[in-house]
Amino acid sequence: MNRIDRISAILIQLQSRRVVKAQAIADRFNISLRTVYRDMRTLEEAGVPIIGEAGMGYSLAEGYRLPPVAFTLEEATAFITAEKLVETLTDEVNGSSYKSAMFKVRAVLRNAEKDYLAGMDSRIEVFKAKRSPHMHGNLNPLQLILKAVTLKKVISLDYFSHYRQQHSQRCVEPVGVFYLDNYWHLIAFCRVKNDYRDFRFDRMLNLQLTDDDVITNHPTLKSYMDSVYRERNLHQVKLFVEKEAALHLGEQKYYHGYIGEVEKDGGVEISFLTSSFEGFARWYMMFGDYARIIEPDLLRERVKMIGEKLLLKL
Repeated sequence: MNRIDRISAILIQLQSRRVVKAQAIADRFNISLRTVYRDMRTLEEAGVPIIGEAGMGYSLAEGYRLPPVAFTLEEATAFITAEKLVETLTDEVNGSSYKSAMFKVRAVLRNAEKDYLAGMDSRIEVFKAKRSPHMHGNLNPLQLILKAVTLKKVISLDYFSHYRQQHSQRCVEPVGVFYLDNYWHLIAFCRVKNDYRDFRFDRMLNLQLTDDDVITNHPTLKSYMDSVYRERNLHQVKLFVEKEAALHLGEQKYYHGYIGEVEKDGGVEISFLTSSFEGFARWYMMFGDYARIIEPDLLRERVKMIGEKLLLKL
């Protein structure tokens, strides 16, 4: 990106948030802080009313607004793709809100961009999996949870515990939400258990926003999830899988900690991170006649032990 494009992008970024840290700008454009400070001086010299200084963060003076921006065709396509994803993978209220926002985005597009999107609209579809979760009582929890996170309010939650097969009433302090394997999850501090818990949306029977304030300073969602994975004591696994079998592993590999693969002569070298050698060994035996364990030795020994027990029972 040349300097003029970068400065224009920085100006748009400043309008997108109340305060923007210099480090956030540096990270986004992969530039030094010194370059950020120089770009900010350039904007000020151009008459942009910037409030703030180095080390504190920057914002635009109240009332200053950019004229409507022009989107590239790639950006316009990204918008409509996101619309399809939000409509399908979130709840009804959130999907409706995004669709309403998209009408406003389309309103500022040029005619050529509108025609392009009109032709693209019927060419992109997102389908729910067959095991798509069912929301109890037509709940639309995402907006309410995000509102609770923003306002720092406690949520009253009626929840069905799949592990214990029982209902429970919880008062939880929300940390954040994430989407994984076709399910939305809420990470929250449970006042009943006095610990952090993972609540799946499709197991929520009812939820309400309370007037109680969240007083405790909880970790960010990212830092919490990072700590969870560290505590799980993950182990690296490398397999060589013949091409014939590698093509049929499908999405099963993602459930067992898939992190990447490299093509080799006659097959694929696949890397995983797993917290359970036992579970991984038994999954590996489903296609083990087409594969070879590169590392670790502990996994190889566990597969051998399971195989020997199996032979004794044949």
